[in-house]
Amino acid sequence: MELFKRKNSNCWWYDFAVRGERYRGSTKETNKTAAQAKAARLFTDIAESRNLHFGKKAPVLSDFADRFLAYLMNAKLADNSKRYLRCGWKLLEQTRIIGMRMSNIRTEDIDALTFPGSAYNVNCALKTLRRMLNLAHEWGLIGGVLRIRLMKELGRSIRLDEEAERKLLAYARQPLRDVIILMRDTGMRNRKELFRMRIENLDWNTRTIFVPDSKTSTGRRYIPMSDRVLDLLMIRCGERREGWVFPANSAAGHLTTLDKQFREVRKAAGLPKNLVLYSARHDFGTRVLQKTGNLAAVMRVMGHSDPRIAMHYQHPDLEVIRQGLNVGSSDARVQ
Repeated sequence: MELFKRKNSNCWWYDFAVRGERYRGSTKETNKTAAQAKAARLFTDIAESRNLHFGKKAPVLSDFADRFLAYLMNAKLADNSKRYLRCGWKLLEQTRIIGMRMSNIRTEDIDALTFPGSAYNVNCALKTLRRMLNLAHEWGLIGGVLRIRLMKELGRSIRLDEEAERKLLAYARQPLRDVIILMRDTGMRNRKELFRMRIENLDWNTRTIFVPDSKTSTGRRYIPMSDRVLDLLMIRCGERREGWVFPANSAAGHLTTLDKQFREVRKAAGLPKNLVLYSARHDFGTRVLQKTGNLAAVMRVMGHSDPRIAMHYQHPDLEVIRQGLNVGSSDARVQ
């Protein structure tokens, strides 16, 4: 039996195996002697099947999903987190692992799983599985919890640039047309910010858009309107002085997704599958820094507090670098 402390935890954790099954968790004790006693009692209870929870058969993953999805409905999680976990379960549903008892799931079973799409999809499913296993452990349905290795996700390397915009607008209908233009010229997050934009937060005099609620604490900010954004919003809002800029027949009352329409338009335009609406935010960050050279201003208008995060949105044009290298070196060219 091993006792150890995890990073950022004052409690002692136990780690042991009984009949080939690993049990790992917190003793919820900060005193090592008390933790050892508690872990020893738990070990004995499991070994002798006296523990009421561990003595029962663990649930099949598909059966546990009903309780997991019900938990998500009332959990104090952000809407995006709930949506992410639901998507993860949809991916898991397509695999054979859903028919296994949760206590029998092993590392080799997880490593054998395959999912469509990029590493993002793989990690979405694996993080959901990890959350389900942790909850089952917390609720006393299984013993130990496996360490699940995630795939390395590569950042988006593609931009929704001027050429991509031109190709998309050739096939796009409203409201996708306006959303593409706004994404490129404001750098707003589509779901959390752009789709929730209200007319009351548009200042026609200062030509700014106020973002009152965002993904981060620094997300509350003002965004300047370009000429075409000003024209677009004035036409879209018309005589209205309040309400959603993008009203829709949804539970929220506003636009919530354009994913299906965007995929159809992207295919018609012959653009790659890794191009998404959010790619326009990456293009915005790159263009604004190239034009201004002011990283602080870019961070402020995009709602970033950490320069390292801001740099994830930078995809410098190689031609700019080539021009920089060629400045002053024309005389040194090989004859």
